[in-house]
Amino acid sequence: MDFCTANWYPMGDAYYRKFDLYQMEWNVKEEFKDCLIAVGPYGGPIAFMKNYLTKERASSSRPVLEIYTASGTLLSSLPKWKSGQVLQLGWTVSEDLICIQEDGTVLIYDIFCVFKRSFTMGNEVKQNLLQEAKVFHSEYRTGIAILTGALKFTIVSNIEEVKLCRMPDVPGPKVPPSCWAVLLQDRMALILVAIGKDLYLLDNTACSVITLPGLSPLSGAYLHMSVSFHYKYLAVFTDSGYIWMGNSSLKEKLCELTSDIRQPPKQMSWCIRPRSKQIAVVVLWDKVLLIAGRAKENILFPLDEETFMVSELDGVRLISHSTHEFLHEIPKATEEIFKIASMAPGALLMEAQKEYEKESQKADDYLREIKDQNLLPVAVAKCTEAAGYEHSAEMQKSLLRAASFGKCFLDSYSPSDFVTMCHDLRVLNAINEYQIGIPLTIVQYKQLTVPVLLDRLVLRRLYPLAVKICEHLKIPEFQGVSRILAHWACYKVQQKEKSDEEVAQAINQKLGDTAGISYSEIASKACDCGRTELAIKLLEYEPKSEDQVPLLLKMKRSNLALGKAIESGDTDLVYTVVSYMKHEFNRGDFFMTLQNHPIALSLYRQFCKHQEPETLKDLYNQDDNHLELGNFHVRSSYYTEKSVEGRVAELQNAVDEYNKAKNDLATKVTEDQIKLLRIQRSLQEKIDKPYLDCSLHDTIYNLILDGMQKKAEQLYKEFRIPDKRYWWLKISALAEKEDWEELENFSKTKKSPIGYLPYVEICMKQRNKVEAKKYIARVSPEQRVKAFLLVGDLDQAAEAAIEHKNENEMNMVLSKCSSVTDSSAAEKIERAKAQLLKK
Repeated sequence: MDFCTANWYPMGDAYYRKFDLYQMEWNVKEEFKDCLIAVGPYGGPIAFMKNYLTKERASSSRPVLEIYTASGTLLSSLPKWKSGQVLQLGWTVSEDLICIQEDGTVLIYDIFCVFKRSFTMGNEVKQNLLQEAKVFHSEYRTGIAILTGALKFTIVSNIEEVKLCRMPDVPGPKVPPSCWAVLLQDRMALILVAIGKDLYLLDNTACSVITLPGLSPLSGAYLHMSVSFHYKYLAVFTDSGYIWMGNSSLKEKLCELTSDIRQPPKQMSWCIRPRSKQIAVVVLWDKVLLIAGRAKENILFPLDEETFMVSELDGVRLISHSTHEFLHEIPKATEEIFKIASMAPGALLMEAQKEYEKESQKADDYLREIKDQNLLPVAVAKCTEAAGYEHSAEMQKSLLRAASFGKCFLDSYSPSDFVTMCHDLRVLNAINEYQIGIPLTIVQYKQLTVPVLLDRLVLRRLYPLAVKICEHLKIPEFQGVSRILAHWACYKVQQKEKSDEEVAQAINQKLGDTAGISYSEIASKACDCGRTELAIKLLEYEPKSEDQVPLLLKMKRSNLALGKAIESGDTDLVYTVVSYMKHEFNRGDFFMTLQNHPIALSLYRQFCKHQEPETLKDLYNQDDNHLELGNFHVRSSYYTEKSVEGRVAELQNAVDEYNKAKNDLATKVTEDQIKLLRIQRSLQEKIDKPYLDCSLHDTIYNLILDGMQKKAEQLYKEFRIPDKRYWWLKISALAEKEDWEELENFSKTKKSPIGYLPYVEICMKQRNKVEAKKYIARVSPEQRVKAFLLVGDLDQAAEAAIEHKNENEMNMVLSKCSSVTDSSAAEKIERAKAQLLKK
């Protein structure tokens, strides 16, 4: 295993190594110092701005913006920069490029140099210009900190929600800071500023003088400072070559050392592996790279060419004109297996597997040694873990073969970790390919997560690879393939070289009815690109009307939207379209459109009936619908008019409309209502009692109660009320009034059209048995049993039932008899029933 450790460099208890990620074949001839460079974390792209210092207007010398993959493949370029002087480049957490100009304007481009949006850092910056700017990242946000020409600091903590935060001024004379950095504490951005030998910490409200704990009194003036990837640690470099390392809380020193090189470094970056106890800072000069930590000895790398350094979660990327390298601490699992003369379980398992391939007896010896210590599960786990840390596919295979070999000798081993590692490495190797150029380590991959990786592949338009990864990892279709295909379709509609029909068919053929696909979102993208007809064709494949209609309205296709809304059967959707059309169309066109859609017209009428009655009237007038106009005037007479005159006028309008509609019944009823209204008003004025809005039935009833018999009689004749209804009304009112004399007189006026049983019922309702008995003799024979039962005379009821020889009536009387008080009546009935049975 000696060849594996040839590029290992010891420092204290840890080892570090530097290996090639790619041989760069890009077209970058300019020196890095003459360019603005920004490299995205997690294997992100590389942005170059050449000629950025030129202020000439000649097109040949204008700044050129180029974006490359980490492998040096050109992704996009902006050959003629036409905006202002750019001071700083940076990347957002979603891989958008940030270009910060000296006038404070911030331009944001996507990875293909397509402009997305811009904002400004305030008017003060325009006056004083920028002196320096830094882009920083929190967990889910990207922020910007600037230093103006007036030596004032401003921070934007989140560029998605731009809120300028002016930081307090540094006390003392106005001197440009020698270096400064952004710190993150409790989700709040702070600025640590160094001026000579003094340190100041700026927060939102105050400026504090800071003394680093354990700082050497001979340290000198600060020249450079660096914050770790997760803003947990801080390192500073002074003009005496002194390096201080500690927590970014500025409360604890981790270590210190003095370098032989005292000139200001070009860059300084932390090189820490998560969950490792080791700390290290990488310092870059023109020709030398220094790795320093707690150990007394340091690691020095001579540099053959100009290098740019990028901090990562678990190491440092080193980019030069010809190579792209990765420097990191050797993980413990790897160290145990490959360290010279290692007797760790993983190392023995590797040797056992190699001897097994040679068909050597030593394989059994190594295995026995591991099994005797009960460490075979540990050995398998270590080999599996170490495979993830290797960049070389061959080394990954060797370690996985050893793990696979070892797990064959375990009785109860869960292969899930092994299988997961195989899947993850296959994904990592695929994206590490030169054509893709995303060199993620297993640690970065786990931190970044698969969904974010898929987003980055989609961002680069690597749709086939993203789909393959989803299928390989068996990601649910809704979260994986469907989402990617939707992005592909949105990109497809931007390609204008093909006809709308071809693009729509290609998209539908590819997507079909895939779960989670929203054709409306794709159509919306087509609409944004100015391809309205393509958007309409795509909407035909959208199954949800509630997604179709809003976009059709947005495209001014209201007739089509109305048809879709009606087809859906969703009345709310129809109302939405009708409301839109009402505001967009003139009144005539709006009504004519509704005429062509009866369902929409009916719904709109319902709406107008409750909300806009005058509009409803206009609709009926346009249709010459006299019947509905008459109904409209009737409703208006009750709901809108308060005075009797107004109501009568509305009802008279209704009569006119009903006449035009040749509806005799409606005309007669409405005329009667007018007549009744006038009578009620006259009565109300005469006796000062509420008669208005009473029905004809209630009016007559109240007249009888009020003793106005003649008036009631007049209404009975005038409105031709049926005799039976009038008789019921009158006897009910007289009984309620307890005018028994009048009731008796009325019963004698002429033969009752309703018979005389109702007289008995009405009297008993008022609990007057005496009056009720007066009418029993006049009740017809077939109803007399009921009459006797109503007044509680069971004996007479029994005799009447026996006289009629009606078994049903006998049973009815028998059911009312009590065994104690009505025994005689019951006996009579029983005897009568017995005689009937004998016959």
